[in-house]
Amino acid sequence: MRERIMGSLALSRVEAVDQPAPSLVDEVARIAREALAPLAAGIDAGSVYPAEVLRQFGKVGAWGSHVPQEGPADLRCAIQSMAAIGEVCGATAFMAWCQTTLVWYAANSTNLRLAKRFGDGFSTGRLLGGTGLSNPMKSFFGIEKLKLKGRKVEGGYIVRGALPWVSNLGPDHYFGTIFEREDEPGLVMFLADCADPAITLTPCKPFLAMDGTGTYGVQFRDAFVPDDLILADPAGPFVNKIRAGFILLQAGMALGVIRDCTNIMDEVAAPLGHVNRYLPQQPENFRDLAAELEAETMALARDPYNADETYWRKVIALRLRAGEVSVAAAHAAMLHCGARGYLKSHRAQRRLREAYFVAIVTPATKQLRKMLADA
Repeated sequence: MRERIMGSLALSRVEAVDQPAPSLVDEVARIAREALAPLAAGIDAGSVYPAEVLRQFGKVGAWGSHVPQEGPADLRCAIQSMAAIGEVCGATAFMAWCQTTLVWYAANSTNLRLAKRFGDGFSTGRLLGGTGLSNPMKSFFGIEKLKLKGRKVEGGYIVRGALPWVSNLGPDHYFGTIFEREDEPGLVMFLADCADPAITLTPCKPFLAMDGTGTYGVQFRDAFVPDDLILADPAGPFVNKIRAGFILLQAGMALGVIRDCTNIMDEVAAPLGHVNRYLPQQPENFRDLAAELEAETMALARDPYNADETYWRKVIALRLRAGEVSVAAAHAAMLHCGARGYLKSHRAQRRLREAYFVAIVTPATKQLRKMLADA
């Protein structure tokens, strides 16, 4: 197993990983340890949605570091901040990705009225929300059909349809998604306002993990979407611009899970090292893998608007490896812990369930492999 993963991670070595804005990342890590850690079990079980902690992260700048500054954008600090959150709670790292992706949408929209109205609210955490691009991203690669339809009316569009899963939502939240026009060919990306009475949030059936992520099924019943909430019309060029950032930001979830799985293996080294040394995967193996993933992530995250197809393939391949290494690290942590990791009270089993989520959240492992094959 280790040989397969090591082989798949034939990355060009970087002498040292650039650590952007350490003061912000350190502050995010502090909040994660002090305010988030006590909530992690409740978030995993679904009894807690950590809205106030998400706002704390926003206040110190965790959601706004990747906002483009006069053209260029840099995702490194956002990814490092997300990884610091993920070391404590994978579910909250996922919500961090939802929020930073929502900021990414607004920051890249050519609708200047929308950007001005929502940009600061999203980036500071005053307004929370998510990303409803799971179905559209699958549709772009021939896996699903678009589930939302819209038609032009005076001042906006009327939208109908349903999305099965959208996360980091609540009655006062927003999320970005895409509908297909019924009146003429074309795709439109927009912000959905969960407070709209024509938009209904329905709780999902319990998940294997991460039930505190504010995940709902969303029904649009002839909802009016005003022009002020249109992110991009047409959506195609906009998606091409934001797609690398959408995927690269997910690396923060993976890095956080991998780091803590390595920590778990280290923690049981004293009592169990005499027998764990016979296991084929050791914590130092995953430290090396995480360092390689982080180095390549930081290199790619400096240039998220790169339109070169070679760059795009590197982004897809990196995301694929991140999911695979997450699962392998969590699997190894469970084996290192033995029976104690099998207890519900031990975080090793939570990490295993969170790692599987990294591997199946859109774009999932199978979609990423299809994307590479089609590219």
